[in-house]
Amino acid sequence: MPGTQTRSRPRDRNNVLNRPEFMSLNQPVRRETSAGEGRAGAARRTATRRPSQQDDAAARGSRDSSEGATSGDAVPKDGSRWPEQDCMQLNPSFRGIAINSLLAFDISLSRRLGVCVGARGPGAPLRPMVALLAFSGHALPWLCGTLLCLWRSNSLAGQEVLVNLLLALLLDLMTVAGVQKLVQRRGPWDAPPGFLDRVALDVYSFPAAHASRAVMVSRFLLNHLVLAVPLRILLYLWAFLVGVSRVLLGKHHLSDVGCGFALGFLHFSLVESVWLDSAACQALLAIGSLHWAPLV
Repeated sequence: MPGTQTRSRPRDRNNVLNRPEFMSLNQPVRRETSAGEGRAGAARRTATRRPSQQDDAAARGSRDSSEGATSGDAVPKDGSRWPEQDCMQLNPSFRGIAINSLLAFDISLSRRLGVCVGARGPGAPLRPMVALLAFSGHALPWLCGTLLCLWRSNSLAGQEVLVNLLLALLLDLMTVAGVQKLVQRRGPWDAPPGFLDRVALDVYSFPAAHASRAVMVSRFLLNHLVLAVPLRILLYLWAFLVGVSRVLLGKHHLSDVGCGFALGFLHFSLVESVWLDSAACQALLAIGSLHWAPLV
């Protein structure tokens, strides 16, 4: 035994691993360190799994929200709408682009043509004349004038024409007022309606009541009165200028006046198709004047 120990000591001294700088290589690995490394590795594996789990949960949530948005049953807890329901259409159709472009051009051009809006506009000196021209297409002068002529008329043919004209004016008044109430489009300058406009139920912009009435009256007079060529041209020009005057005053858009012209032609065609004869007109006049003829 002593001999073997003495032989092992020189061998240990000659071993390079027994030097002080290499002593740490001969020491066994501690269990605590390995356990700590195991815990660190587990933590790293857990951390790597958590983002993937969060991504899966986010994907499931997005699928659920998309399915709920398409079905229309999913509603946020606060009662508001989902952001996807209020988003812009990033790829609008060609039809939508064309309609929006035409509406923008209509509004811009109508505002530029409103030169008689206000007392300091570029067309302020012409404002009284333009307002008088627009008043010539108002409902009150035509209704009052038709009733006055009907009261002073003595011929059956004249009463027949005047009664049908009165019915045409009432039809135009009620139809335009109903469409305006349904559409509720404001004017290019969003000016509040005046007293005369409220009386004639001309509160909104679309369609233009003055333009519709002017076209309907001019077509009616040209069809039932024998007029010279200059007067016929003046009637067409008057109807056109009445519609333009409303644009100059800032009351209507150009599209409102155009639709008013078309509606006036439609009213004239409708009145001509349901024209009341002389007997029906006399019956209406008897009911209106409370003069009842005895039944035979």
